[in-house]
Amino acid sequence: MECYFGSRELPHDNQLHKSAVVSFIIPEIGIKFKAPFDAVDSDHSDYASLLALLEFIDSNQKYFSRTTYQIFGNNHNIVNQVNLRQSTPEKFSHLLQKALNYREKYRYSLDWVERNVNPTFDSLLD
Repeated sequence: MECYFGSRELPHDNQLHKSAVVSFIIPEIGIKFKAPFDAVDSDHSDYASLLALLEFIDSNQKYFSRTTYQIFGNNHNIVNQVNLRQSTPEKFSHLLQKALNYREKYRYSLDWVERNVNPTFDSLLD
């Protein structure tokens, strides 16, 4: 099952007083999620988006008939860190560990996709 995650920075003077919107989409079953998030930077918000997706999958297993997940994101840093091809800043090591724990449990693959191909950005405009 293909899944996508991503985030977008919000203007500094927004009414929500948050720095980003995190989102994920599971097109095959029509799931779209987005929520404001107060991130320290774009990597932080993308980790939050990926972990929200993984937590959703974990909490809703009774609705998933497949056990294979192909996850796509457009942040090279996050994809490379979770795939253990790039070191992770210490401040995000706990987030990486959570993603790796879910990988052990669900054996998902994680690949990079261009931002203009990532459907999470279409839904952010809704």
